[in-house]
Amino acid sequence: MSTLPLIAGNDIKRQFVQPFAWILLALTCALLAWQFLIALDAYLRIAEKLDALPNSQGATDLIAIPLLRSLSGLLLLIAPLATMQSLAGERRAHTLPLLLAAGTGNLAIVLGKFLGAFVTVALIVLITVSMPLMLEFGTALDLGRLAAASLGVLLFGASLTAIGIACSAWTSHPALAAAAALVIGSLLAMIDMGARFQGVDNALINWLSLSTHLEPFYSGLIASVDIVYFLLVTLLALLLAARRLDSLRTRG
Repeated sequence: MSTLPLIAGNDIKRQFVQPFAWILLALTCALLAWQFLIALDAYLRIAEKLDALPNSQGATDLIAIPLLRSLSGLLLLIAPLATMQSLAGERRAHTLPLLLAAGTGNLAIVLGKFLGAFVTVALIVLITVSMPLMLEFGTALDLGRLAAASLGVLLFGASLTAIGIACSAWTSHPALAAAAALVIGSLLAMIDMGARFQGVDNALINWLSLSTHLEPFYSGLIASVDIVYFLLVTLLALLLAARRLDSLRTRG
């Protein structure tokens, strides 16, 4: 595992010396900042009326949580874009055999690639959280709920990043890897949509959905079952990626 930080650090440097990561960050932050300003303007227009109502919603409900919900939807696209070059790019450039021949373990390579890509995802989450957090200087935020929601989005992003790494390991075409990760991530996020429309919300299909385990975090509820679920999805995806590398190593 000693080479893991080297692989992760190399991937981080490689991402941020290219314009793609910066463009992705800029466009995402610009879109979320625009939504934040619109929500803030709407909140300021009705703030006095809300103060007169008992148990009314505040800035956390009307600004922060909707912003993080929008971010979770964007992560379905951001994570595949951040991971598509991780292993597929190595294979396309014919540099993966060199990495495999260096004696680095499959899991170390996969974890290094995961950490390298997750830095971009985590950075976007932190920038997004900082927007409503600035409102603490002028209004009372529910910081505990905001922290719980941020943790949930980070775990959600980690799962999508791991899925992207797995898809990148199974193809040598980055665009195909991104498309596969987008489809799989979207499917897992919406797999129980039909069941929910039918009023079913406590079945196995609901439990399998990423969204089912993300929703409690928005309410400020941190349950071990939801954390374990995201960790299991992340671990399973990374193990599949490592298994793929093992087959590539065996075939030479």
